[in-house]
Amino acid sequence: MLAVTAADHRSTGPVAVLANPTAGQGRHRELLPRLLARLADAGRPVRLLTAGTPGEAEAACHAAVAAGVGALVAVGGDGTVHRALQAVAGTTVPFGPVPAGTGNDFAADTGFPTDPLAAAGVIAEALRTGRDHPVDLARMTGAAGGGHRWYGAVLAAGFDAVVNERANRMRWPRGRLRYDLAILAELARLRPRRYTLRLDGVAHTLEAVLVAVGNGASYGGGMRICPDADLTDGLLDVVVGGRFDRRTLLRVKPRIHTGTHLTHPLVRRYRARTVELVAEGITTYADGERALPLPVRISAVPGAVRLLR
Repeated sequence: MLAVTAADHRSTGPVAVLANPTAGQGRHRELLPRLLARLADAGRPVRLLTAGTPGEAEAACHAAVAAGVGALVAVGGDGTVHRALQAVAGTTVPFGPVPAGTGNDFAADTGFPTDPLAAAGVIAEALRTGRDHPVDLARMTGAAGGGHRWYGAVLAAGFDAVVNERANRMRWPRGRLRYDLAILAELARLRPRRYTLRLDGVAHTLEAVLVAVGNGASYGGGMRICPDADLTDGLLDVVVGGRFDRRTLLRVKPRIHTGTHLTHPLVRRYRARTVELVAEGITTYADGERALPLPVRISAVPGAVRLLR
């Protein structure tokens, strides 16, 4: 009897699906049966993972990969993708994102259709033909054994991270209004912070309001904070917005949607394979998810995930 290799199992093994029914305020929830049926067109068994919390979702993905699934698919937004990436990063298990959230930056930046059913069709075709291709991920490591996280899109470590942290601490109100109130509160106390950046070992000390480290170009549902980032070049794009006052920040923020903020005289852009980022009082957000407190070390990892496209 012939042994089944990892490559053989990838071509025949079941497809595990992580789905977030609350993604995008639940507007795609009724699509899930059709999405599962579309994925089944690949001729593989499709297994829906069960989880009640983000932590359980991540654990379910790790368990599925450890059990030898042939592929992992995430149906949801960037948060759902982020959870799934923790399990497939650095493995041979191919991955497909179905964009069904409020922010779908990783799926968009890697060329998947914005329509969930169309994206599921692309993934099913890739499964059927055995096609996948590698793209980079970023791997962040905390200080003094503080763990590590993978991310696919952008790490926020400035004003946007501070706003997210405040919004997550607020019990009221719910929804977008809570985030808007957090923005107003942080604008009222806006001040540049002192950062130390070590880019491939070269230190830069600066004061800044915005700091983003991009594997991909976008965060926050299409804001092109690192517009020149390339997910296949083995490099991280670092964008720094310097000593903005409130008025300047409010003028520059809309330009981030189109990526034209890089021409502002207070904005700097760097590229590096490794980035060490140090500042006080900042908890980072990666792919929109709460990640590690500074200081962190971030490395670009070429070909860390194989996409079903």
